[in-house]
Amino acid sequence: MTWIIIGVFYSLENLMQLQEIIRHHWGIEELRPLQTPAISAVIERRNSLVVLPTGGGKSLCYQAPAVYLGGTTVVISPLISLMKDQVDGLRACGVAASQLDSSQTAEEKRTLLSDLKQGRINLLFVSPERMSQPDFCDLLKQVDVRTFAIDEAHCISHWGHDFRPEYRQLSKLKEIFPECSIHAYTATATQQVRDDIIKQLNLTNAEVLVGNFDRPNLTYRVTPRRELLKQVTDVIARYPKDGGIIYCIRRSDVDELTKKLKARGISALPYHAGLSNEQRAKAQDAFLEEKCNVIVATVAFGMGIDRSNVRYVMHTGMPKSLEHYQQETGRAGRDGLDAECLLFHSGADFFTWKSIIEKSASELDNGSDFIESSMDHLREMDRYCRSAACRHYTLVRYFGQEPGFSSCNACDLCLGETSVLEDSMTVAKKIISCVYRVNQRFGIKHVVSVLRGMHSDQIKKFNHEALSTFGILKDQSEDNLRDWIYQLIGQNALAQEEIEGWGGQTYPILKLTRESAEVLKDQRDVRLLRPVEKKKQRRSSSANLPESPTDANLFEILRALRRRIASEKRVAPYLIFSDATLKEIARVKPSSLLEMRRISGVGDIKLRDYGDEFLEAVVNFN
Repeated sequence: MTWIIIGVFYSLENLMQLQEIIRHHWGIEELRPLQTPAISAVIERRNSLVVLPTGGGKSLCYQAPAVYLGGTTVVISPLISLMKDQVDGLRACGVAASQLDSSQTAEEKRTLLSDLKQGRINLLFVSPERMSQPDFCDLLKQVDVRTFAIDEAHCISHWGHDFRPEYRQLSKLKEIFPECSIHAYTATATQQVRDDIIKQLNLTNAEVLVGNFDRPNLTYRVTPRRELLKQVTDVIARYPKDGGIIYCIRRSDVDELTKKLKARGISALPYHAGLSNEQRAKAQDAFLEEKCNVIVATVAFGMGIDRSNVRYVMHTGMPKSLEHYQQETGRAGRDGLDAECLLFHSGADFFTWKSIIEKSASELDNGSDFIESSMDHLREMDRYCRSAACRHYTLVRYFGQEPGFSSCNACDLCLGETSVLEDSMTVAKKIISCVYRVNQRFGIKHVVSVLRGMHSDQIKKFNHEALSTFGILKDQSEDNLRDWIYQLIGQNALAQEEIEGWGGQTYPILKLTRESAEVLKDQRDVRLLRPVEKKKQRRSSSANLPESPTDANLFEILRALRRRIASEKRVAPYLIFSDATLKEIARVKPSSLLEMRRISGVGDIKLRDYGDEFLEAVVNFN
């Protein structure tokens, strides 16, 4: 393990002690990039902002120093479920951790507060609302609190993707606890959001550490949404024993898709804000405990999800920002093994979100700044969906980093699953000409019908079968033409404008833009994408372990054992051992506890608690 402690000088003995703490509790032999300086900042009591992608090891950056330094570190977390998972995980590693929340009984709270005063808690998890209570702050002043760690710190920023007003109250932390160091952690934050976090928390001279936003173990795919149910079930069929999350834009979409999946024998559960707290808790627990592998949800589901072995995340509609997309897809492959992220996209998604944003702004009385900022995020997301550039490259650039590659070999574009239409300019000119010929008075459906030469009543009514563009693209499918029109809108070569029709209802019509004329005059290039059948094999992730049929069989036996133990202890299975650890056990096939201890993720406490049972399973398999 390479250790670089900056600032204050530490003796070799100190470094060895810290190294042994991490090895003992977490079974980790080597730290990931930026974990060493992030841990150093906490030990040296220097304020810090740490931005590491999901699965990058943010939690260890404040958990390990809490054990090393002693005293109590207060962790501020937004959700009770998220606190519970972290506390369960720490206790499984032999770390003294507790949470204080509204679901606890008076007796439980009295016991916890007594332990806190006696110095028996290394990490105390609380909500931002709890930190706004003067009595609680007075209590913390009486105990040995040295450090505050703020999880999901992007929630404090108006410019972030998940702003929460209660996080703004944390701006007083420095004033109330001037001697304590404050450390903010998040997985997704642009430069603007990072600056705002530092400003809001008054983090003077803060150490700012930003990790690589690329997640090389994830394969990104953006596909036109056509036969959605078939598209979704095809993905689920590829992962019959693995967990996955399916995101929908609206609650009604969640309920409808869940019903259809259940009708096909797929055990899926819904999750959205319209369900009761009890229903949501049951769905989340079933997913975390691997009693249900498919969750269909709105974005209300996610922040509290720490299940490390999610093998796919599907979006049935476009997310409303790249920050949301990065955060939501980041729930796949947290264990470092390969995972898949699929986005089924339609150009109509932009207008669905536009309507939702405008309605939300009206109801909450948000100003024009909110709407404009939200629309900027939405337009950026829409461009990503229509882009012909590498998905990994685009995401890394968006978060302000320069990628070290131009082709990732782990997205639909780099794998050759999507290609640029060779005669893009010719097709684009024909579509734009058709919009002009129908006098910019009709929507996509009608323009597509004219291009395909359909003899509908609507076309006959307006005599559009006499147009020169009638049937000019009759060899193309309705789906292709519709998708290409949306791509032209995304490249500003066409526009949509809502007009009012009969009965006060509005509907969108296609309009020409300045860029439309430039395309017709060959003064502007456009590129139209289309899916192709032939697929290359994605790159092999360095985190993916080689797996023979024998290893795979043993892995399933170990997973079954993990589920049984987790059920007995009433914790999530991944808190026993991660999939990555089980795969390594299946590959190495240790013949002794000493050999098992050398496997990453097997610390002394877990070896003591679970080693014998897992070793017996390996020996019996051999």
